[in-house]
Amino acid sequence: MRLKAELLSAVERLTEAHVPSPRRNAELLLMFTLGCDRAYLYAHPERDLTRDEVRRYHAALSERSRGVPAQYITGHQEFWGMDLMVTPAVLIPRPETEHVVETVLELVHRETAGGEEHPHPATGWRMVDVGTGSGCIALALAKELPQTEMHATDISLAALEIARVNAARHQLESRIHFHRGDLLEGLPENTFDLIVSNPPYVGEAEEDQVQLEVRKFEPRSAVFAGHSGTETIARLVPQSGARLRVGGWLVMEISGTIVDATKGLLTGWQDLRIVKDLQDIPRVVAARKKI
Repeated sequence: MRLKAELLSAVERLTEAHVPSPRRNAELLLMFTLGCDRAYLYAHPERDLTRDEVRRYHAALSERSRGVPAQYITGHQEFWGMDLMVTPAVLIPRPETEHVVETVLELVHRETAGGEEHPHPATGWRMVDVGTGSGCIALALAKELPQTEMHATDISLAALEIARVNAARHQLESRIHFHRGDLLEGLPENTFDLIVSNPPYVGEAEEDQVQLEVRKFEPRSAVFAGHSGTETIARLVPQSGARLRVGGWLVMEISGTIVDATKGLLTGWQDLRIVKDLQDIPRVVAARKKI
């Protein structure tokens, strides 16, 4: 079958399977199958697909039709301008998480410029990304802040393997120190200038509101955090307080559902700030260890 006809058939198939954005998904999976970009698809509508290409494309469409995220089928997701490898062992990086990176960079630039009461020491920043998953946050910060000593933790050995691969693919493996552990377990106290995390923050009580493909295919431990959604954060906050230097920052991704509860958990911290995403939903919380 020719490329254009195969693509139109795929769009119809995904539409019938109630896959969101069926045309975008059909194009993405065809680009993956052919190893080409979108421009190629539109420049070669009459190209005949080989039997093997048709077989592989139909296999990918079958996976997507049953709900498997396209990123797990292709093994790739873009984040902060970087192509990252992803597998079902890690949460798929979301565009919203880039707000976390932006918040950290803003804090670093402000303090480095001496715009805060507690300017950062001239020796360089020491940071840790807690629950690194694919490594997306740690890699983005290592890329943007070459003088920073970056650490990254995860309880999952499989996730750490993916993060290490991504670091190597972007030539950042010598810049990031990976640690296996539960949150900040095993890391020294009063050591870090900034702790950043995209922790699980969805409550089990909200499970029915989460997309089926997220509930079914993404790692549950990276999405859900107990009944209320704040259980992991409730553990991370005191651990961070112990491991941050005086005046150090804690930056976390959150949701509008838990913003008030998270503020309560940060009682006693200074300079609490909430950053909203493009949909005006609270997305990031930042607070500083009391001076």
